[in-house]
Amino acid sequence: MSITIYHNPACGTSRKTLEAIRASGVEPLIVDYIKQPPSRDALKAMITEAGIGVRQALRNKGELYETLGLADTTLSDEALLDAMMAHPILIERPFVVSNKGVRLCRPSELVREIL
Repeated sequence: MSITIYHNPACGTSRKTLEAIRASGVEPLIVDYIKQPPSRDALKAMITEAGIGVRQALRNKGELYETLGLADTTLSDEALLDAMMAHPILIERPFVVSNKGVRLCRPSELVREIL
């Protein structure tokens, strides 16, 4: 099985998800999405395949979210994607991609659905 985790080592949920993947016997491809963010098309595809909306894929904690005014519900999906592309820290984490699907693993237990 092939698994990719879009990981932030500073995030506890991301670390727990990585541990769960490894506990299943698989060593995933680990992408530090802060340093190597997915392309816009790849991010849009992950969001769609995970069955969530763009706003759900947007990290809504932290000063940057507030500073950029991203709580504004009139912002389009394209505007939110623009913000995530300009500031990858705004991408909620961790996204996990496997042969069985894509999940935004918040909570980390959601990874079990695609292992």
